[in-house]
Amino acid sequence: MQPRNMSMSGVVDLAAVKAAQEAKAKAEQARAEAARQGGGGAISPADLVIDVDEAGFERDVLQRSTEVPVVIDFWAEWCEPCKQLSPLLERLTVEYNGRILLAKIDVDANQMLMQQFGIQGIPAVFAVVAGQALPLFQGAAGEAQIRQTLDQLVQVGEQRFGLTGLAVDPEAEPGGGAQAAAPAEAAGPYDALLEAAVRALDSGDLAGAVQAYKNVLADDPTNPEAVLGLAQAELLQRVQGLDPQQVRKEAAEKPGDAAAQIAAADLDLVGGHVEDAFGRLIETVGRTAGDDRDAARVRLLELFEVVGADDPRVIAARRALARALF
Repeated sequence: MQPRNMSMSGVVDLAAVKAAQEAKAKAEQARAEAARQGGGGAISPADLVIDVDEAGFERDVLQRSTEVPVVIDFWAEWCEPCKQLSPLLERLTVEYNGRILLAKIDVDANQMLMQQFGIQGIPAVFAVVAGQALPLFQGAAGEAQIRQTLDQLVQVGEQRFGLTGLAVDPEAEPGGGAQAAAPAEAAGPYDALLEAAVRALDSGDLAGAVQAYKNVLADDPTNPEAVLGLAQAELLQRVQGLDPQQVRKEAAEKPGDAAAQIAAADLDLVGGHVEDAFGRLIETVGRTAGDDRDAARVRLLELFEVVGADDPRVIAARRALARALF
């Protein structure tokens, strides 16, 4: 079976925006609670690779995922590709030095977990980050590909959920039972406003979420969480109440109408069609002038904020926009 990769960024989904913010808040609360309960010091490198069963899944995977991204290796003794992949994952986990934890699950002994993750073949590799499951790849994969996937996973854990990983002491005794807990983080100056934005999203109050993010940016114009949150909340606010069929009909009938193309691009992005959204607006920039052209350009820049400046699709679209403008 060929590896099936998952992109870690760029796809926008109405539920995922809110879920990511809620998961980050829960992860921070869990780390603070672990610290208050006397979470221990550094762990041994050997403790970065653990065997997990159904009984211990919540404790060993879900709870630990509030501290560190947990990679899950679904394997079986009879699986020949697993015998090549599993040692590679174990070695890389140790090399990542606490930035990930590897949980090994024998599918023969844990059929329920295999069913819950919807696994149809092994080896299969997932991750759990702040309680959220992410499929990474299925089937054998090369070391370079796995490293790239793990790098993306670590970045997602750090940037979206604030996961700082585990402290590792090479001289610590393995299996000592000590679980590293990141120090409780002091409340930031804008935590209350950011939490208010999450609560507003949770209740469907998109206008309230927009205002909460704007309140943060009024004092800290470059706050990354507020910049991303505002771009996402404004996008969701714009598409709320739109008739997708009518919007797409108007866009198809009026290729030179900037407003119609901008509305359709918003729907494209919310539906996960990132390149379609970018391409539509770049074409609009190329075929319009004056205020219409500027409106399409500005909306494109706003959608770049939603997806993320480092996303390769954004980088490519920026180059295409430059060509359209100049």
